[in-house]
This record gives sequence, C-alpha cells and structure tokens, in this order.
Amino acid sequence: MARIPSKQEILDWISDNPGAAAKRDIAKAFGLKGAERIELKRLLKELEADGAVERNRRRFRDPEKLPSVTVVQILAPDRNGDLFARPLEWQGDAPAPRVLFVARKSDDALGEGDRVLAKLVEVEAEDHDYEARLIRKVGTNPIRIVGIFRTEAEGGRIVPVDKGADKEWRVPAGATEGARDGELVEAELASARPRLGLPRARIVERLGDPSAPKAVSLIAIHQHGIPDAFSDAAVAEADAAKPLPLGDREDLRSLPFCTIDPSDARDRDDACYAHPDETPTNRGGHVVWVAIADVAAYVTPASALDRDARTRGNSTYFPDRVVPMLPDRLSGDLCSLHQAVPRAVLAVRMVLDPEGNKISHRFTRGMIQSVASFSYEEVQAARDGAPTERAAKLLPEVITPLYEAYFALRKARERRQPLDLELPERRVELTEDGRVKSVAFKERFDAHKLIEEFMILANVSAAEELIRLRRPLLFRVHEEPSPLKLEALREVAEASGFTLAKGQVLKTQHLNRLLAQAQNTQFDELLNMTTLRSMPQAYYHPENFGHFGLALRNYAHFTSPIRRYSDLIVHRALITGHGWGKDGLSAWDIENLEDTAQLISDTERRSMAAERDTNDRYLAAYLADRVGSEFAGRISGVTRFGIFVRLDETGADGLIPIRTLGREFFHFDAQAQTLRGADTGLALGIGQRVLVRLAEAIPLTGGLVLELLEVEGEGMPGGPSARRGRRVMRKPGAEKAKADKIRQKRERRRRD
Repeated sequence: MARIPSKQEILDWISDNPGAAAKRDIAKAFGLKGAERIELKRLLKELEADGAVERNRRRFRDPEKLPSVTVVQILAPDRNGDLFARPLEWQGDAPAPRVLFVARKSDDALGEGDRVLAKLVEVEAEDHDYEARLIRKVGTNPIRIVGIFRTEAEGGRIVPVDKGADKEWRVPAGATEGARDGELVEAELASARPRLGLPRARIVERLGDPSAPKAVSLIAIHQHGIPDAFSDAAVAEADAAKPLPLGDREDLRSLPFCTIDPSDARDRDDACYAHPDETPTNRGGHVVWVAIADVAAYVTPASALDRDARTRGNSTYFPDRVVPMLPDRLSGDLCSLHQAVPRAVLAVRMVLDPEGNKISHRFTRGMIQSVASFSYEEVQAARDGAPTERAAKLLPEVITPLYEAYFALRKARERRQPLDLELPERRVELTEDGRVKSVAFKERFDAHKLIEEFMILANVSAAEELIRLRRPLLFRVHEEPSPLKLEALREVAEASGFTLAKGQVLKTQHLNRLLAQAQNTQFDELLNMTTLRSMPQAYYHPENFGHFGLALRNYAHFTSPIRRYSDLIVHRALITGHGWGKDGLSAWDIENLEDTAQLISDTERRSMAAERDTNDRYLAAYLADRVGSEFAGRISGVTRFGIFVRLDETGADGLIPIRTLGREFFHFDAQAQTLRGADTGLALGIGQRVLVRLAEAIPLTGGLVLELLEVEGEGMPGGPSARRGRRVMRKPGAEKAKADKIRQKRERRRRD
C-alpha cells in the first residue's frame, strides 16, 4: 500500500508539473490505487476549499501561478519596443504577473489586441515573471476607436475623441469609406503596422456630424462597443409575441397593485401592494407583495431574443436615449406593467412582523392588473397631504399601507446597518433638441426609499428560495474592502481627527459610525468619498460570497428582468424550481453559468463607463461658455500627472495638470494619494476644498482643464505669478538630494 502524500507534497508536485496536474496524474505520480485515490480526492477537495489549488476543467493548479499553456492578449509595445502580454485566465488575488512575449523569426507579426495561445515559462527577471512563445493565434480582436476624420492629400487621419487617447491614426487613401473632413467616424486598426509613424487604420462606419446633440450618446455607444441594433430574428420574435393568457397562473388581478417609477420612466417592470397582516399571531405586522414582469415567458433559452439579451447583459441609459436589453415590443409594452392592463408576472408575498423582520415568503406565477402608474413625486405629495385627484382615491387602500410597511422595514434596516453613504446624484436635463438645459440634484423622497426597501426584500427572498430549492442561480456579490484600501481609509480618517478601529472583523456599522462622526463637519464629503473609493465593485457569481454593502448574507437580483440578464436567470431558476413550465433554466444555462456571470459583470461595467463618458461630454458642452469663470470644488482624485476636482455646482470632474501647479517639483505618494511640493511642502490630497478657474472645456472628449487658485481658503504659495509662471523641471533624484541636504543642516543646527 502506497503512502498517502501530505497536502504540502501535493502542492509541490502541482507546482512542478503545471501541465499534467489532473487527478489521475497526481495519483500515478504517488502510486495511489483503489481506496487510496478516494483519500486523494478528499485531500484535493480540501485544498480547493482552502483556495490553495484551483480546478480548471479536470486539472488542478496553483491559483497564484499561470498554467504552462494559456491564452494571452498582446499589449502595445513599450518604449523599448518589447511586446508584453496580459494573461486572460489569471485567477490569483495579487496583480497578474507580467508576461514578456518572445517572438521567433518564423512567427506571424503580432500587435496590440491580438489573442494567442502561448507556452509560458516562469523566469526570474527584473521586469517580468514569465516568457511566452507563440503556439497559434486564436483569433483577432481589432482595436477600434471613434474619432474625427481630417482629410489630407493622401487619405487622412483620425483624431480620437477619447480623452484618454492622445495618438492619431493614419487612414490610407483607399480606406476612407468616402468620409468627409470633420465627420465623426469609427475605425479599426489595420493589419499592417509600420515601425515608424502613425498606426494605420481603416474606417468601418461614418457616424455623421460630431456637433449634433444626438452624437454625444452615439459616440459612447460606438466607443464602448455597446450593441444598439437587434438581430432580425430577435425583432421577428418580439413582433410575433402576444399578451399571455391566465392559464395556470394565480389570478391576482383583484389585488390593488400599483407601479411607482420616475416621471420619465421608459419601462415599468415592478409593482407592489401592501396591507396589514390579519393573522392573530402577527398583530401589527404587514404583508408586502412585489410583482415583476414575467420576461422569461417571452425570452426563452436559446432563442434569438435570449442571445441578443445575453450579449447586451443589461440596458444602458443616457440622458437622451436608452439602449434596451430587449426590443421595445417587450420592454415598453408586453413586459411593462401598464395601468389597467392584465400582465403576467412572477410575484412574491412576504410577511413582516411589526419590527420589519421577514417571517415568511411565497412565490407564485400569476396575473395582475395595476390600478395606477404613479411617479415618485405623486406618491410623496399624496403622503405629505397634497394628493392628486386619483391619488386621493387610492390613498387609504394603496398608498398609506405601503408607507406603513416601509416604516417597519426601516426599523429592520437600522438594526442591520447597511452602508449609509450620502453622495447626492446629479441629473443632466436636456432641451427638446438635445442640448443641456440644466444640471440639477436628483431629489430623493421616502417614496424612493420605500421602493428600494421592497425590492431589496424581494431580492433576498429570491436568493433564499433558490437556496432552499437547491437550484443554481446568479448571486449579486459585493465583497468587503481589501486590507490595503481599508488602511488607506483609516489613514484619511485619522488625519481628519476620526478613528476607524483596527483588529476586528469589519462590518458596515463600523463604517457608518465613522461617517456619523464626520457628519456636518468639514470632512463630511471627504469621508463619504473616500469610503466609496475603498469599496470594490459588485459583480455576479454562481457562488454566494454575500453582499457587504447591504449587510446581507443572501442576495440575488430578481426585480428587473427587462433591463438585467441576471434577473432573467433568477426567474428561470424559480420557474424550474417550482415546476411552473418548460421555460426555466436550460442545461446550457446551468453549464455556462459562470461564463454568463463574468459576461454580464463586464457588460455592466461597460454601460457604466459609457454613461459616465456621455455625462462628461454633456457637462463639458454645458460649461464651454463659462471658460474663465471660477468654481468651488473638492479634490476627488490624485495622480502623478495631476489632480482631479469635482465641481460643486455641476458635479463635473476636471483635471488640474501637474505642470500648472507652480515652479516647484511635486512628489506623488501613491499610498497616501497626495502630491507634495518639494520646496513649499504644500500637500494636495483627496477631499480638500479648492477654488479653481475653468481654463478649457472640450465637449468632444468631455475634458475639463482647470487652474488651481486656492486650497482650503488659502492662495497658492508664490502668488499669481507663480501660478502663471513656467514650471521649472527638476529630476526627483535632485529634489531628494536637495531635501536631504536641508534636513542635515537643520539637524546640525539643533546639535549646535
């Protein structure tokens, strides 16, 4: 009988044999047979649970190392002309290791964006951890940009509209697609890449006049690659759809459901109803119903609608338009819970005790008929004593019970202590022709909070129900801050005179206590902003890692299947779990759940970036006529090339380039997120109040360039002449030597 290896011996063998680490390979290496393999399987499961190894298909590997053969994406050449590559399958906690691509003479020419299957060899080098050699190309993903075409004698060039891009592209005469000078175009990098000169591109689409108001969101759509046209098959499926009959559904049409949405809502996919619980054992309790449009009945697995929805991942919202996840026939009609129209839903009935604790829940596939399509403003006005005529009729039976249930939920929320950030949102309002009319704060009423709490409760119930049914689903995951970001937050808090205790398991109540300390002080916004920056982004995953920000153990998205693919997956899981039909989770859905989670997490970030860029462009256009004006603001970000400032009036972010900060050299401290003057010691950090002058506004890119006038009410050292003067470039090494010499002189004086 062979000796069972220790866990460390197994780890060492996997590390030494990354290309052959299947379970049978490990068993063969240690001579394990029969029952010994069962013990090996148990050890491997324990190592996997501990995170010491990761199973990829049938092989095990060290998650902190790259496999010997993997797919990498080629990056742009560095200043030395070397090609580095980004590993696409990195799963470690630390930043991905650097991979140097070593080309052979016989290899095809590769460039930025190419994906290749490569053989990796771990090395010990100063600037990289692995060397990669080409096995084969696995397909290309041409780099694309949106920019302004400028005609020249032979073809032309493209000036990018991305404020993060500074390199122009050359377009040969035969690749212009007839584009005119000054026209907005989309182009992709050509295959031929000269060693010298501008990269070559070919125009793939002409997008029209860049100054047209509608071009603002169009630029973001093309720049971020958001699909904005449905396939013919998907449109045909949507057009053929019909209202669903009652059939086997539970008839809930007698219950006075209502929808509460923004006044300009494009879809209404959730409705609610509440009433006092009449159960003798739950006096003072509440019953809350939440009904969600039954999108799964129309968007079935493997259909054209399903393929398009999964590719989009979610709807994307701009001030002037929406790029929906589903065609308007569904999102604006059949799956929208219009007033007085019967609509198919998935609904959940939740029972609360007087303190807002959920006692029970029950899901059903039903049919409702909304009694009213309210706006937040109308509901809040009715609650505050100024109801409209229709709201007055529904106040006792519909609106008042909703608020009573909400007040109970608010008690439970206060006990749970989810993260309570105060960061007001701003809304870009447009004129009819698409130009910016105003930038205003979004008003936030109890009506907003009411719907938020009801939706959170329904989402928790969906997650708990699918866990009970042991059905696969996509959880909404929000992990706690990393130790590094938490330490940075602690440093900012201590520098502001507050404390964030160490040596304890971090809970949201600790952060709320910190925010409460800073409330109504000069550090209020600073601590809110810094806390937000310390938070990781939420994402989707088939495993449950909890939701830190909401202080919830089980959380999934159930309430918006019109605009989020994750919610559609949860609906299908509920349908399968309860046996409500054949339109539940397919075998393909289950097999590809992790890939779907990654895809829709990425599409969500893509939409957020596109929405942010669009708002930046609108704000730059709004401020273009006020160049030279002074604005109050707060430092929102610090980099080695300058400072970002968020303006109080509009919420727009502008850059103060480091070259404009005066004559001295500024040292960048990445950990403390500060710039410090070498001569004056002036420290510039996140959260400081500043007065700036708008030097430049560029609507095409959304860029704002600012000039720093005051910091915390004090003028810049050196006065106006220093600000206007040309900065004297000094090497950091020389500055350090100078600082050391000054410090030595001071020490000698003290000793003398």
